[in-house]
Amino acid sequence: MMESVFKKIHWLGHDGFRIDGEQAIYIDPYQIAGGPPADLVLITHEHFDHCSPEDVAKIQGRQTVIVTEKDSAKKLSGDIRTVAPGDRITVNGVTIEAVPAYNTDKAFHPKAKGWLGFVFEVDGVRIYHAGDTDHIPEMGHIRTDIALLPVSGTYVMTAAQAVDAALAISPKIAVPMHYGAVAGTADDAQAFKKSLEGKVDVRIPSKE
Repeated sequence: MMESVFKKIHWLGHDGFRIDGEQAIYIDPYQIAGGPPADLVLITHEHFDHCSPEDVAKIQGRQTVIVTEKDSAKKLSGDIRTVAPGDRITVNGVTIEAVPAYNTDKAFHPKAKGWLGFVFEVDGVRIYHAGDTDHIPEMGHIRTDIALLPVSGTYVMTAAQAVDAALAISPKIAVPMHYGAVAGTADDAQAFKKSLEGKVDVRIPSKE
């Protein structure tokens, strides 16, 4: 089941993903060409490379539900459900947990903003999208099978810090993200993978 669900996860570049299943789920679509109509769109926070109304419009239909925080909600339109860290919401049978995402040693993503990561389940497999974050204490309480973690540094945790985060979370599969667009390169993803050899199964997907 783990492998079949992993094959449904498509990296769209930067922090963007599409998960194909009974529901087409997008997370932070940015600079995408388009794609299958979205049933559910999860937006982590309001920065332009995460909350991109023009990209959401490319996959938004009448049935699309957007789950996000209060700042992004002001920039988007349609069926929007606003959540804060600690909230849990069920949309079309998908239960989504909103979890904290913030910086600890820089000021780009203050904890007080209430910006988000998400944990949700696809075919019985739990997926965690960390959003733009550093290695924060709350990660020690996250239970997930697949963890999508930023690795580029500058605005988020570095590859080395992401290694510590992955060890704290202990997912079955870890996927590096947040590189190749606004900050970071493929070298960051490779460094993350190399440091976790024999500890966590790191997969580096090709960009769609």
